[in-house]
Amino acid sequence: MLWCLGLACAPAVLAQQAAPPTAAAAAAREAGTDGRQGTFKAVQGDVTVVRGNVRTAALVAGGVQATDRIVTGPKSAASLTLRDGTVLSVGPDSVMDLSTFDFNATTQEGNVLVGLLRGSLRMATGLIAKVKPEQVKVTTPTTVIGVRGTDFIVEENP
Repeated sequence: MLWCLGLACAPAVLAQQAAPPTAAAAAAREAGTDGRQGTFKAVQGDVTVVRGNVRTAALVAGGVQATDRIVTGPKSAASLTLRDGTVLSVGPDSVMDLSTFDFNATTQEGNVLVGLLRGSLRMATGLIAKVKPEQVKVTTPTTVIGVRGTDFIVEENP
């Protein structure tokens, strides 16, 4: 049983898989050329991706793009992995913006800016933080956090 910020993520949730990608689609996903900057690894309950003015249900193996907003309902949670290996676990009743994500797989450099507007977020940093930790930041309505560690939890309760 996987625990998602205090909620048990049922194995059936983790077992949901999309159709296997073609080799070309997998290569585009890895390179980030399909717009995908991350992938949902676990989704429990009511989790929505807001891209522009379009709201869609988050799905395991579904993509996340820079500037997407992730919204979780009560007793809901999601875990996603960004292209540099950063893991974001969004807790119940949360609103998180992937404000900026840029990653060069060759140099392993880039930048990450995540905004937590409400709720809770656990972040385990990836390659960007290993190369240039000052390029990883988390904001809340009242705080800007410069990341120097590798695994932490942020809570925002307006």
